[in-house]
Amino acid sequence: MMGVVPGVVHPHGERLAGPLFAVIGIVVLAVCTIWAAGDHVGAVTLVVAGLSAAWLLLLVPLFPRRAQHPWLAVGFFAGLLAGVAALTTLDTTYTAFASIGYPIAFVLFAARWSIFAVTATAVVPLLAKGIWGADTPTPAWVFVVSVVGPMLYAAWFVGAENDKRRRANAALAEANARLETALEENAGLQAQLLTQAREAGVHDERQRMAREIHDTLAQGLTGIVTQLQAADRASSAESRQRHLTQVHTLAKDSLTEARRAVQALRPEPLTDSRLPEALAELARRVTDTSGVAVTAETSGEPVPLLPELEVTLYRVAQEALANAEKHARASRIAVSLTYTGDVVLLDVRDDGAGFDPASPACGDGTGFGLQAMRQRVRRVAGMFVLESAPGEGTAVNVQLPAIPADR
Repeated sequence: MMGVVPGVVHPHGERLAGPLFAVIGIVVLAVCTIWAAGDHVGAVTLVVAGLSAAWLLLLVPLFPRRAQHPWLAVGFFAGLLAGVAALTTLDTTYTAFASIGYPIAFVLFAARWSIFAVTATAVVPLLAKGIWGADTPTPAWVFVVSVVGPMLYAAWFVGAENDKRRRANAALAEANARLETALEENAGLQAQLLTQAREAGVHDERQRMAREIHDTLAQGLTGIVTQLQAADRASSAESRQRHLTQVHTLAKDSLTEARRAVQALRPEPLTDSRLPEALAELARRVTDTSGVAVTAETSGEPVPLLPELEVTLYRVAQEALANAEKHARASRIAVSLTYTGDVVLLDVRDDGAGFDPASPACGDGTGFGLQAMRQRVRRVAGMFVLESAPGEGTAVNVQLPAIPADR
Protein backbone atom coordinates (compact mmCIF):
# COMPACT_ATOMS: atom_id res chain seq x y z
CA MET A 1 0.00 0.00 0.00
CA MET A 2 2.39 2.68 1.22
CA GLY A 3 6.15 2.60 1.39
CA VAL A 4 9.39 4.45 1.15
CA VAL A 5 10.09 6.68 -1.79
CA PRO A 6 13.06 5.08 -3.59
CA GLY A 7 16.01 7.41 -3.79
CA VAL A 8 14.68 10.17 -1.53
CA VAL A 9 16.82 8.98 1.36
CA HIS A 10 20.14 7.34 0.52
CA PRO A 11 20.53 3.89 2.13
CA HIS A 12 23.66 4.99 4.00
CA GLY A 13 21.69 7.90 5.54
CA GLU A 14 18.81 5.71 6.66
CA ARG A 15 19.80 5.81 10.33
CA LEU A 16 20.30 9.59 10.38
CA ALA A 17 17.18 10.58 8.43
CA GLY A 18 14.72 9.89 11.25
CA PRO A 19 16.66 11.80 13.93
CA LEU A 20 17.38 14.63 11.44
CA PHE A 21 13.73 15.31 10.60
CA ALA A 22 12.75 14.92 14.27
CA VAL A 23 15.40 17.48 15.31
CA ILE A 24 14.36 19.93 12.58
CA GLY A 25 10.72 19.68 13.68
CA ILE A 26 11.60 20.16 17.34
CA VAL A 27 13.81 23.16 16.52
CA VAL A 28 11.04 24.82 14.50
CA LEU A 29 8.59 24.03 17.30
CA ALA A 30 10.94 25.56 19.89
CA VAL A 31 11.41 28.73 17.80
CA CYS A 32 7.65 29.13 17.46
CA THR A 33 7.19 28.60 21.21
CA ILE A 34 9.88 31.14 22.09
CA TRP A 35 8.34 33.67 19.70
CA ALA A 36 4.88 33.07 21.10
CA ALA A 37 6.17 33.46 24.65
CA GLY A 38 6.16 37.21 24.15
CA ASP A 39 2.37 36.99 24.05
CA HIS A 40 2.26 35.14 27.38
CA VAL A 41 1.81 31.55 26.13
CA GLY A 42 -0.64 29.65 28.26
CA ALA A 43 -0.03 26.37 30.05
CA VAL A 44 -2.23 24.47 27.59
CA THR A 45 -0.10 25.65 24.67
CA LEU A 46 3.11 24.58 26.44
CA VAL A 47 1.64 21.16 27.21
CA VAL A 48 0.53 20.65 23.59
CA ALA A 49 3.94 21.84 22.32
CA GLY A 50 5.71 19.42 24.67
CA LEU A 51 3.52 16.54 23.57
CA SER A 52 4.15 17.43 19.91
CA ALA A 53 7.92 17.47 20.52
CA ALA A 54 7.72 14.06 22.20
CA TRP A 55 5.59 12.78 19.32
CA LEU A 56 8.23 13.90 16.83
CA LEU A 57 10.78 11.75 18.63
CA LEU A 58 8.74 8.69 17.60
CA LEU A 59 9.98 9.36 14.06
CA VAL A 60 13.43 8.04 15.08
CA PRO A 61 12.42 4.37 15.58
CA LEU A 62 9.60 4.54 13.02
CA PHE A 63 11.53 5.88 10.03
CA PRO A 64 13.60 2.73 9.23
CA ARG A 65 10.44 0.58 9.54
CA ARG A 66 8.03 2.78 7.60
CA ALA A 67 7.93 0.47 4.56
CA GLN A 68 7.25 -2.67 6.64
CA HIS A 69 4.63 -0.95 8.85
CA PRO A 70 2.80 1.62 6.68
CA TRP A 71 -0.15 1.95 9.08
CA LEU A 72 2.19 3.02 11.87
CA ALA A 73 3.44 5.76 9.53
CA VAL A 74 -0.16 6.81 8.88
CA GLY A 75 -0.87 6.90 12.61
CA PHE A 76 2.26 8.94 13.30
CA PHE A 77 1.40 11.48 10.60
CA ALA A 78 -2.18 11.75 11.84
CA GLY A 79 -0.90 12.47 15.37
CA LEU A 80 1.51 15.07 14.00
CA LEU A 81 -1.34 16.82 12.16
CA ALA A 82 -3.44 16.73 15.33
CA GLY A 83 -0.66 18.51 17.22
CA VAL A 84 -0.25 21.03 14.38
CA ALA A 85 -4.00 21.73 14.34
CA ALA A 86 -4.14 22.20 18.11
CA LEU A 87 -1.11 24.52 18.22
CA THR A 88 -2.29 26.56 15.22
CA THR A 89 -5.67 27.00 16.95
CA LEU A 90 -3.96 28.21 20.14
CA ASP A 91 -1.49 30.53 18.42
CA THR A 92 -1.03 31.43 14.72
CA THR A 93 2.75 31.49 15.22
CA TYR A 94 2.69 27.70 15.06
CA THR A 95 1.65 27.92 11.42
CA ALA A 96 5.41 27.83 10.71
CA PHE A 97 5.61 24.51 12.60
CA ALA A 98 2.93 23.10 10.30
CA SER A 99 5.35 23.39 7.36
CA ILE A 100 7.44 20.50 8.80
CA GLY A 101 4.67 18.22 7.61
CA TYR A 102 5.64 18.76 3.94
CA PRO A 103 9.12 17.19 3.94
CA ILE A 104 8.02 14.49 6.38
CA ALA A 105 5.12 13.63 4.06
CA PHE A 106 7.51 13.20 1.13
CA VAL A 107 9.98 10.95 2.92
CA LEU A 108 7.50 8.97 5.00
CA PHE A 109 5.20 7.80 2.20
CA ALA A 110 5.48 6.63 -1.37
CA ALA A 111 5.03 9.31 -4.02
CA ARG A 112 1.40 8.48 -4.86
CA TRP A 113 0.40 8.62 -1.17
CA SER A 114 2.55 11.60 -0.21
CA ILE A 115 0.25 13.84 -2.27
CA PHE A 116 -2.59 13.13 0.17
CA ALA A 117 -0.31 13.77 3.14
CA VAL A 118 0.88 17.08 1.65
CA THR A 119 -2.73 18.13 0.97
CA ALA A 120 -3.70 17.31 4.56
CA THR A 121 -0.70 19.30 5.83
CA ALA A 122 -1.91 22.35 3.90
CA VAL A 123 -5.63 22.02 4.69
CA VAL A 124 -5.76 20.88 8.34
CA PRO A 125 -4.06 23.98 9.90
CA LEU A 126 -6.21 26.34 7.81
CA LEU A 127 -9.42 24.57 8.84
CA ALA A 128 -8.38 24.47 12.47
CA LYS A 129 -7.49 28.14 12.49
CA GLY A 130 -10.63 29.12 10.59
CA ILE A 131 -13.00 27.15 12.82
CA TRP A 132 -11.50 27.33 16.28
CA GLY A 133 -8.64 29.83 16.07
CA ALA A 134 -8.61 33.43 17.22
CA ASP A 135 -8.64 36.16 14.61
CA THR A 136 -5.08 37.37 15.18
CA PRO A 137 -2.54 38.57 12.59
CA THR A 138 0.15 36.12 11.45
CA PRO A 139 3.77 37.31 11.82
CA ALA A 140 5.55 37.95 8.53
CA TRP A 141 8.37 35.49 9.23
CA VAL A 142 5.80 32.77 9.89
CA PHE A 143 4.26 33.42 6.49
CA VAL A 144 7.71 33.27 4.84
CA VAL A 145 8.64 30.03 6.55
CA SER A 146 5.25 28.49 5.77
CA VAL A 147 5.48 29.32 2.05
CA VAL A 148 9.19 29.44 1.20
CA GLY A 149 10.14 26.39 3.28
CA PRO A 150 7.93 23.92 1.40
CA MET A 151 8.90 25.52 -1.92
CA LEU A 152 12.62 25.08 -1.19
CA TYR A 153 12.12 21.50 -0.13
CA ALA A 154 10.02 20.78 -3.24
CA ALA A 155 12.80 22.24 -5.40
CA TRP A 156 15.40 20.10 -3.61
CA PHE A 157 13.19 17.02 -3.98
CA VAL A 158 12.73 17.58 -7.73
CA GLY A 159 16.47 18.15 -8.15
CA ALA A 160 17.29 14.97 -6.23
CA GLU A 161 14.85 12.99 -8.36
CA ASN A 162 16.38 14.41 -11.55
CA ASP A 163 19.88 13.55 -10.37
CA LYS A 164 18.74 10.04 -9.53
CA ARG A 165 17.13 9.69 -12.95
CA ARG A 166 20.29 10.92 -14.69
CA ARG A 167 22.43 8.46 -12.73
CA ALA A 168 20.01 5.66 -13.57
CA ASN A 169 20.10 6.56 -17.27
CA ALA A 170 23.90 6.70 -17.24
CA ALA A 171 24.06 3.32 -15.49
CA LEU A 172 21.59 1.90 -18.00
CA ALA A 173 23.63 3.19 -20.92
CA GLU A 174 26.78 1.71 -19.42
CA ALA A 175 25.02 -1.61 -18.85
CA ASN A 176 23.78 -1.60 -22.46
CA ALA A 177 27.31 -0.94 -23.70
CA ARG A 178 28.65 -3.82 -21.59
CA LEU A 179 25.83 -6.03 -22.87
CA GLU A 180 26.65 -5.21 -26.49
CA THR A 181 30.31 -5.97 -25.85
CA ALA A 182 29.40 -9.25 -24.16
CA LEU A 183 27.12 -10.19 -27.06
CA GLU A 184 29.90 -9.51 -29.55
CA GLU A 185 32.33 -11.59 -27.51
CA ASN A 186 29.72 -14.31 -27.16
CA ALA A 187 29.17 -14.37 -30.91
CA GLY A 188 32.90 -14.75 -31.43
CA LEU A 189 33.11 -17.53 -28.86
CA GLN A 190 30.11 -19.28 -30.40
CA ALA A 191 31.76 -19.21 -33.82
CA GLN A 192 34.96 -20.52 -32.29
CA LEU A 193 33.09 -23.30 -30.51
CA LEU A 194 31.30 -24.26 -33.71
CA THR A 195 34.62 -24.48 -35.51
CA GLN A 196 36.12 -26.57 -32.72
CA ALA A 197 33.05 -28.81 -32.62
CA ARG A 198 33.25 -29.30 -36.39
CA GLU A 199 36.94 -30.15 -36.15
CA ALA A 200 36.32 -32.49 -33.22
CA GLY A 201 33.54 -34.20 -35.17
CA VAL A 202 35.86 -34.73 -38.12
CA HIS A 203 38.58 -36.05 -35.81
CA ASP A 204 36.15 -38.43 -34.07
CA GLU A 205 34.88 -39.70 -37.41
CA ARG A 206 38.43 -40.34 -38.56
CA GLN A 207 39.17 -42.17 -35.34
CA ARG A 208 36.03 -44.24 -35.73
CA MET A 209 36.92 -45.19 -39.29
CA ALA A 210 40.46 -46.06 -38.21
CA ARG A 211 39.15 -48.30 -35.43
CA GLU A 212 36.61 -49.96 -37.70
CA ILE A 213 39.21 -50.61 -40.39
CA HIS A 214 41.59 -52.00 -37.80
CA ASP A 215 38.90 -54.20 -36.25
CA THR A 216 37.56 -55.48 -39.55
CA LEU A 217 39.75 -55.17 -42.64
CA ALA A 218 43.13 -55.37 -40.90
CA GLN A 219 42.17 -58.39 -38.82
CA GLY A 220 40.44 -60.06 -41.77
CA LEU A 221 43.41 -59.53 -44.06
CA THR A 222 45.76 -60.82 -41.38
CA GLY A 223 43.63 -63.95 -41.10
CA ILE A 224 43.61 -64.39 -44.86
CA VAL A 225 47.40 -64.10 -45.04
CA THR A 226 47.76 -66.62 -42.22
CA GLN A 227 45.44 -69.09 -43.90
CA LEU A 228 47.19 -68.70 -47.30
CA GLN A 229 50.55 -69.34 -45.66
CA ALA A 230 49.09 -72.41 -43.99
CA ALA A 231 47.66 -73.59 -47.34
CA ASP A 232 51.09 -73.27 -48.94
CA ARG A 233 52.53 -75.45 -46.21
CA ALA A 234 49.69 -77.99 -46.32
CA SER A 235 50.83 -81.57 -46.82
CA SER A 236 47.58 -82.77 -48.36
CA ALA A 237 44.96 -81.52 -50.76
CA GLU A 238 42.29 -81.85 -48.06
CA SER A 239 44.22 -79.66 -45.64
CA ARG A 240 44.94 -77.12 -48.37
CA GLN A 241 41.26 -76.97 -49.33
CA ARG A 242 40.28 -76.45 -45.69
CA HIS A 243 42.58 -73.41 -45.42
CA LEU A 244 41.33 -72.01 -48.72
CA THR A 245 37.76 -72.37 -47.48
CA GLN A 246 38.72 -70.33 -44.41
CA VAL A 247 40.26 -67.73 -46.73
CA HIS A 248 36.99 -67.50 -48.66
CA THR A 249 35.00 -67.14 -45.43
CA LEU A 250 37.33 -64.47 -44.00
CA ALA A 251 37.30 -62.49 -47.24
CA LYS A 252 33.51 -62.55 -47.38
CA ASP A 253 33.19 -61.53 -43.70
CA SER A 254 35.77 -58.76 -44.12
CA LEU A 255 33.93 -57.32 -47.12
CA THR A 256 30.64 -57.32 -45.19
CA GLU A 257 32.24 -55.67 -42.13
CA ALA A 258 33.92 -53.04 -44.32
CA ARG A 259 30.57 -52.04 -45.76
CA ARG A 260 28.99 -51.92 -42.32
CA ALA A 261 31.89 -49.86 -40.94
CA VAL A 262 31.42 -47.25 -43.64
CA GLN A 263 27.70 -47.11 -42.81
CA ALA A 264 28.46 -47.01 -39.03
CA LEU A 265 26.26 -50.06 -38.41
CA ARG A 266 26.59 -52.77 -35.77
CA PRO A 267 28.92 -55.74 -36.43
CA GLU A 268 27.12 -58.43 -38.39
CA PRO A 269 27.27 -61.03 -35.56
CA LEU A 270 25.29 -58.62 -33.31
CA THR A 271 22.63 -57.97 -35.93
CA ASP A 272 20.89 -61.30 -35.61
CA SER A 273 22.30 -62.55 -32.29
CA ARG A 274 22.59 -61.43 -28.69
CA LEU A 275 25.98 -60.50 -27.30
CA PRO A 276 26.65 -63.84 -25.49
CA GLU A 277 25.89 -65.80 -28.67
CA ALA A 278 28.00 -63.40 -30.78
CA LEU A 279 31.00 -63.88 -28.45
CA ALA A 280 30.54 -67.64 -28.53
CA GLU A 281 30.53 -67.57 -32.35
CA LEU A 282 33.61 -65.33 -32.32
CA ALA A 283 35.42 -67.79 -30.05
CA ARG A 284 34.49 -70.69 -32.33
CA ARG A 285 35.68 -68.85 -35.42
CA VAL A 286 39.03 -67.97 -33.83
CA THR A 287 39.45 -71.60 -32.80
CA ASP A 288 38.76 -72.75 -36.34
CA THR A 289 41.13 -70.27 -37.96
CA SER A 290 44.01 -70.38 -35.47
CA GLY A 291 43.80 -73.77 -33.79
CA VAL A 292 43.93 -72.08 -30.36
CA ALA A 293 41.45 -73.43 -27.83
CA VAL A 294 39.09 -70.53 -27.14
CA THR A 295 36.21 -70.81 -24.66
CA ALA A 296 33.40 -68.30 -24.09
CA GLU A 297 31.27 -68.31 -20.95
CA THR A 298 28.44 -66.08 -19.76
CA SER A 299 27.28 -65.69 -16.15
CA GLY A 300 24.44 -63.70 -14.64
CA GLU A 301 21.18 -62.82 -16.34
CA PRO A 302 21.92 -61.53 -19.86
CA VAL A 303 19.98 -58.39 -20.83
CA PRO A 304 20.03 -56.50 -24.13
CA LEU A 305 22.25 -53.45 -23.67
CA LEU A 306 22.49 -50.20 -25.57
CA PRO A 307 23.89 -50.98 -29.02
CA GLU A 308 27.02 -48.90 -28.45
CA LEU A 309 27.79 -50.84 -25.26
CA GLU A 310 27.43 -54.22 -26.98
CA VAL A 311 29.51 -53.06 -29.95
CA THR A 312 32.24 -51.89 -27.53
CA LEU A 313 32.33 -55.24 -25.70
CA TYR A 314 32.34 -57.21 -28.95
CA ARG A 315 35.11 -55.12 -30.54
CA VAL A 316 37.30 -55.30 -27.41
CA ALA A 317 36.89 -59.08 -27.29
CA GLN A 318 37.65 -59.27 -31.00
CA GLU A 319 40.82 -57.17 -30.61
CA ALA A 320 41.98 -59.04 -27.52
CA LEU A 321 41.55 -62.39 -29.28
CA ALA A 322 43.40 -61.10 -32.34
CA ASN A 323 46.30 -59.89 -30.19
CA ALA A 324 46.46 -63.20 -28.32
CA GLU A 325 46.37 -65.12 -31.59
CA LYS A 326 49.01 -63.04 -33.37
CA HIS A 327 51.45 -62.03 -30.63
CA ALA A 328 51.00 -64.12 -27.50
CA ARG A 329 51.41 -67.60 -29.00
CA ALA A 330 48.77 -68.76 -26.52
CA SER A 331 47.43 -72.30 -26.39
CA ARG A 332 44.28 -71.40 -24.44
CA ILE A 333 42.14 -68.26 -24.35
CA ALA A 334 39.13 -67.76 -22.06
CA VAL A 335 36.43 -65.17 -22.73
CA SER A 336 34.12 -64.41 -19.79
CA LEU A 337 31.04 -62.16 -19.91
CA THR A 338 29.39 -61.35 -16.56
CA TYR A 339 26.13 -59.48 -15.92
CA THR A 340 25.93 -58.14 -12.35
CA GLY A 341 22.92 -55.84 -12.53
CA ASP A 342 24.41 -52.35 -12.65
CA VAL A 343 27.56 -53.27 -14.60
CA VAL A 344 28.65 -55.79 -17.19
CA LEU A 345 32.16 -57.26 -17.10
CA LEU A 346 34.26 -58.69 -19.92
CA ASP A 347 37.46 -60.67 -19.25
CA VAL A 348 39.74 -62.09 -21.93
CA ARG A 349 42.66 -64.16 -20.55
CA ASP A 350 45.33 -66.14 -22.34
CA ASP A 351 48.29 -68.27 -21.29
CA GLY A 352 50.63 -66.75 -23.86
CA ALA A 353 54.02 -65.13 -23.66
CA GLY A 354 52.77 -61.92 -22.04
CA PHE A 355 54.63 -58.62 -22.09
CA ASP A 356 55.52 -55.61 -19.96
CA PRO A 357 52.59 -53.12 -20.02
CA ALA A 358 54.98 -50.34 -18.91
CA SER A 359 57.16 -50.71 -21.99
CA PRO A 360 57.13 -47.71 -24.38
CA ALA A 361 55.45 -49.74 -27.09
CA CYS A 362 52.52 -50.78 -24.87
CA GLY A 363 52.28 -48.86 -21.64
CA ASP A 364 51.55 -45.49 -23.25
CA GLY A 365 48.94 -46.87 -25.59
CA THR A 366 50.93 -46.25 -28.79
CA GLY A 367 50.06 -49.72 -30.05
CA PHE A 368 46.96 -49.03 -32.11
CA GLY A 369 45.07 -52.12 -30.92
CA LEU A 370 45.45 -51.23 -27.24
CA GLN A 371 44.77 -47.57 -27.95
CA ALA A 372 41.60 -48.44 -29.87
CA MET A 373 40.33 -50.59 -27.00
CA ARG A 374 40.99 -47.85 -24.45
CA GLN A 375 39.29 -45.23 -26.61
CA ARG A 376 36.24 -47.39 -27.18
CA VAL A 377 35.80 -48.09 -23.49
CA ARG A 378 36.40 -44.47 -22.52
CA ARG A 379 33.75 -43.22 -24.95
CA VAL A 380 31.03 -45.18 -23.13
CA ALA A 381 32.19 -44.19 -19.61
CA GLY A 382 33.73 -47.60 -18.92
CA MET A 383 36.87 -48.86 -17.21
CA PHE A 384 39.69 -50.65 -19.08
CA VAL A 385 42.41 -52.61 -17.25
CA LEU A 386 45.29 -54.49 -18.88
CA GLU A 387 47.26 -57.02 -16.82
CA SER A 388 50.29 -58.80 -18.21
CA ALA A 389 53.86 -59.83 -17.45
CA PRO A 390 56.49 -61.62 -19.48
CA GLY A 391 55.82 -65.35 -19.39
CA GLU A 392 52.58 -65.02 -17.38
CA GLY A 393 50.00 -64.40 -20.08
CA THR A 394 47.69 -61.43 -20.55
CA ALA A 395 44.31 -60.42 -19.10
CA VAL A 396 42.04 -57.71 -20.50
CA ASN A 397 39.33 -56.51 -18.13
CA VAL A 398 36.49 -54.18 -19.15
CA GLN A 399 33.71 -52.82 -16.97
CA LEU A 400 30.78 -50.92 -18.50
CA PRO A 401 27.49 -49.58 -17.09
CA ALA A 402 24.74 -52.11 -17.85
CA ILE A 403 22.25 -49.71 -19.46
CA PRO A 404 19.33 -51.67 -20.97
CA ALA A 405 18.55 -51.13 -24.63
CA ASP A 406 14.93 -50.11 -23.93
CA ARG A 407 15.80 -47.26 -21.54
